[in-house]
Amino acid sequence: MRTLHHYLTRQILAALLLTVAVFTGLLLLGTVLKEVLVLLANGQASLGLVARSILLLIPWVLVFALPMGLLTATLLVFGRLSADHELTAVRAGGVSLVAWVTPVLLLSVVLSGICAVVNLHIGPRSRTTYKNLLLDSGLESLGALLPEKTFIKDFPGRIIYVGRVKGNELEDILVYTVDRDGRVETQFRASEGTLKPDRERRTMTVQLRDVWRVSWREDERDRGVPVHAAALEITESLAPVGAKKRRRLTDMTFLELRQELRQIERQIGLGPVEARPTREQLAARLETLRKQRGDLTLPIRVQMHRQVSFSLACVGFALVGIPLGIRGHRRETTAGVAAALVLVVVYYGFIILGEALETRPEYFPHLIVWVPNFLFQAVGIVLLWRANRGV
Repeated sequence: MRTLHHYLTRQILAALLLTVAVFTGLLLLGTVLKEVLVLLANGQASLGLVARSILLLIPWVLVFALPMGLLTATLLVFGRLSADHELTAVRAGGVSLVAWVTPVLLLSVVLSGICAVVNLHIGPRSRTTYKNLLLDSGLESLGALLPEKTFIKDFPGRIIYVGRVKGNELEDILVYTVDRDGRVETQFRASEGTLKPDRERRTMTVQLRDVWRVSWREDERDRGVPVHAAALEITESLAPVGAKKRRRLTDMTFLELRQELRQIERQIGLGPVEARPTREQLAARLETLRKQRGDLTLPIRVQMHRQVSFSLACVGFALVGIPLGIRGHRRETTAGVAAALVLVVVYYGFIILGEALETRPEYFPHLIVWVPNFLFQAVGIVLLWRANRGV
């Protein structure tokens, strides 16, 4: 059995090193071509800057390359073993499939641990260092007045969050007005808007369209009731912007996200409470607090859940890749890579969906990012059990 395990481990590791190197190169090439090599061609960047950028981006892309590489490696190796009838020979020797593939499953757990360390700590830090390198080199425009997926607290009395920025066009916008104690008084939600900076007056105007407003003020008649408005303009001074380098939520480590979450939760209080509130008043106040915290902290929770769930992709990919490779009975590399790409698109589709809905608490986006793990692991276990029985 030890000989069989060593043989299978060597096959998987050899294929894994190759596939991870290929995917890492492709992902790096896409990022570097888009952000750095164009500047190099225009004479705005040096070769040293390009080399440092590549080194800083390797941990960030490794989180994507490791699961994709493991999935492709298992499909290729087990497809070839099945096509060459080596699996049949192993079964004829009285060795079950599950016992034989145990090293591959253990390898997937180890790779998930590596992905967790990189995804929760090393990757975000390397990505932040890379962006600071571009900023310090003057290669990245500081005109990103409202960076996406970032809680902007530089404006007095407001917290602004933008889900997506395309030029001056904004999507999925949240604006909160807070009192002196940091308690949320009013929430504005808009599906889209436009950013209009005025450099001369040092101001910026955010024009929101299709706006829903919810007020939590005690003196409001429609307290807690969503009110629709066609448009809304918010003008702020540009003086606070750029005072410090803000970081996107996707560039924060897990511990930094948790610290940001606790800081925002501390800013939200129950407000003035009567000396002897009734049970109904206290319940209503707690429900208000729950809604405020849920809406304001949900993007952070989504990123925290995404980092953890994303780190477990290797286990699900290994469980699915082994039986699918056996069923494929193919030696061709093209077929294995194509099958891997289809599965990767399905897996990452749920991650993208969860991030796209990160400001929509009614869809539970922090749970959507866990769906591909449960789906792939459940399907993989069933397929592996069927393959072990020879079904």
